[in-house]
Parts: sequence; C-alpha cells; structure tokens
Amino acid sequence: MTRRTLAVVSAGLSQPSSTRLLADQLAAAARDELVRRGDEVELRVVELRDRAHDVVNNLLTGFPSPELRAALDAVTGADGIVAVTPIFNASYNGLFKSFFDVVDAQALVDRPVLIGATGGTARHSLALEHAVRPMFGYLRAVVLPTSVFAAPEDWSGGTAEGALRARIDRAGRELADQVDRRPPATGPADPFALTTDFAQLLGSREG
Repeated sequence: MTRRTLAVVSAGLSQPSSTRLLADQLAAAARDELVRRGDEVELRVVELRDRAHDVVNNLLTGFPSPELRAALDAVTGADGIVAVTPIFNASYNGLFKSFFDVVDAQALVDRPVLIGATGGTARHSLALEHAVRPMFGYLRAVVLPTSVFAAPEDWSGGTAEGALRARIDRAGRELADQVDRRPPATGPADPFALTTDFAQLLGSREG
C-alpha cells in the first residue's frame, strides 16, 4: 500500500467558512479515489486564517514562525495540493496570495494542484482562470484541468449537489490520476541541503 499526503489549503476568513467546506469536499473526493485505488491517504489541512499574522510577519522579516514553517512544510512536502480561496474584487484574497508568496519559488514545481474558489455570485467564477490558475502556472505546478467554483446557490443544506457535486468528483479523480503518476513525496526539501558534492566544488575551483 502506497502512502500519500494531500495538503488542503483554505483561505476562508469566516467561521464557519464555505471556502473550508469546499476545500474539505474536494480533498475528500481525491482521498476517496486514491483509497479506492489502494493507497493510504493523509490529509493535512492548512487553515490560513489561523496563520494570518505569521504570514505577514514572514513577509516583513523573511523568517517563518514554527507554526508557519509547519504549514509550509505540509504544503511543499505533499503529493498533491487542494487550494481554495474566496474571491474578493474578482481575484483571490490577499491572505491566499501572501501565503503562496512565502512558499519557496521552486517548491511546487511539477506538484499537482486542484484549485477551487467560493464567491457571493457566479460572476466571480472566471477568477479561477484569470487569477488563480496563472499564479500556480508561474510556480510551475501542474494545475488540473477542472477547477471548481461554488456560489451560495450551489449548496443545499451545506452539501454539494447536482452540477457542483459532479464537478467536485471529476476534479478529485483528476487529482488522484496526477498523484498516482508520481512517486510518493519524500517531504519538503531541506533549504540547507548541499546540491553539489565536495568533489564537484573542488573541481570547479581548480578550473
């Protein structure tokens, strides 16, 4: 049995949060599909609301708190990522962007990412394509074809029904497909690890 980890990043600001609800359902769909294929799956939830002050302090000082470091490691060390933001003024919210601003620029290369968003009106749905997808594209992550937007009318008693349910399930299968194609993640990269051995260093000096 292969062990997999999925990082679930929610940038909702309220409690309870429809953004967290969507993130949980997307993660559950991907987890259930991976389990069906014989994998053991751990979900690592990163609630950005709880790390907001730490994110700002990191932007100002360049150093994460231990709690933020743990959140960053959960994301950069995962086999796949579910990332969900509320849409404010036709784009991701500032907390979502600030968190990924402090993620190492190389850490998400070739990492499968399922993107989702919530908003007060379905008119915000295109923000996933003109704002969220390009950001992860810049980080060279593998952004899944299916993105998932949920407006208030998409929820029925706090659950996803109809077209939203079908889209969540499809996105979950796509994330499972991408995770299955890759070897298990070995955890976050060590920022202090040597990438060149001493013989190579000596050779470059002699040259």
